[in-house]
Amino acid sequence: MLSAHEIHKIAMNVVGKQLESAGYEFLGVNSELKRDPQFVCLKEKKLHFIIVRASRFPEDPMSVDRALLEKVKNHAEAFEAATYFAGVGVYHALDRKLPLEKNQECTIDFKGLYHVDELL
Repeated sequence: MLSAHEIHKIAMNVVGKQLESAGYEFLGVNSELKRDPQFVCLKEKKLHFIIVRASRFPEDPMSVDRALLEKVKNHAEAFEAATYFAGVGVYHALDRKLPLEKNQECTIDFKGLYHVDELL
């Protein structure tokens, strides 16, 4: 079975690829669980903090910890940075209810970045 850290790394890769394709420049990447933000990026001379959370069935990838969002947002404001949340559902490809195993295909549920103000 995949560990929580391995599932988190899958989510980080999904979000990282999306950020890269959208033209973000990575200044810092933190793939440790619950060390926020996961990405510190620059785009058009503006600093961005991105929080990444991976979830498995039956969790909702867009379920947010409001206290965490507030904490990171307040930290980001000190740097004049925008703060975003990226919820990524990682599921077994055949049945979301089945556990994820190594070297097995999975289904990704990622709807993009959400500014934390939209979620608070």
